Amino acid sequence: MAIVTDTNAGLDPKEAEKLGVKVIPMPFMVNGETHYEGIDFGPQEFYKALEENANVSTSQPKPADVLDTWDALLKDYESIIHIPMSSGLSGSCATATMLAADYDGRVQVVDNHRISVTMIACIRDAAKMIEDGMSAEEIKARLLKEGPESQI
Repeated sequence: MAIVTDTNAGLDPKEAEKLGVKVIPMPFMVNGETHYEGIDFGPQEFYKALEENANVSTSQPKPADVLDTWDALLKDYESIIHIPMSSGLSGSCATATMLAADYDGRVQVVDNHRISVTMIACIRDAAKMIEDGMSAEEIKARLLKEGPESQI
C-alpha cells in the first residue's frame, strides 16, 4: 500500500523517502508565473518575493499530476492512502475525492482536517498502520476518527 500527500504537509523529504511516501508538489503563482513548492522555488525565494510585494497566490495540484502519480503507484501497489491538505483550506481534497471515485476503492482519500505538524503525525500513523497490516479502508476510518482529536 502506498501513501501520497502534498508538500503542504511539511514532511521532510528524507523522512518521506524513509516512510515510502510520495509527495506531490503544490503549485503557486508569483506574478502570474506558476512555480512548484520544493522543485523550482524554495522558501528563501518565496519570502523574498513576499518582501518585494509580489503578487502571490496558491493553487492545488493539477488533476493530471494526481492521476499520473496514482497510476504509476498502482502498477506496484494494490491501494493508496491519499492524505491531502485539509478540505477547509484547499480544494485539493475535494478534487482528489472526485478523482478517486474512478479507482474502484483502490484510492482512499483521507480528509481529517489536519495541517502541518498534525498532518505529519497522520502520515506517520498511516505508515505504522500499513506495517501493522491494516487495510486501506481501515486506515482511512481510523485516521478520520482521530483527526478531530489531533492537537499541536
